[in-house]
Amino acid sequence: LKAPMPGLVLNVLVTDGQPVSKGDSILVLEAIKMENIIKAPADDTVKKVAVAKGDKVEKNQVMITMG
Repeated sequence: LKAPMPGLVLNVLVTDGQPVSKGDSILVLEAIKMENIIKAPADDTVKKVAVAKGDKVEKNQVMITMG
């Protein structure tokens, strides 16, 4: 999953190896003073979490690898 916009990671709600279902909240990203909840696009397993709470991300930066 890539960052849809530049922002600040407020919270990571999943861990490596965790199974997720489509629509599950997996990350909270703050951008333009709004909290955006990033949801799982499909039923899958979190392979690697590449960001942590407090990290700044750029648009299209990989935040979570699924698979």
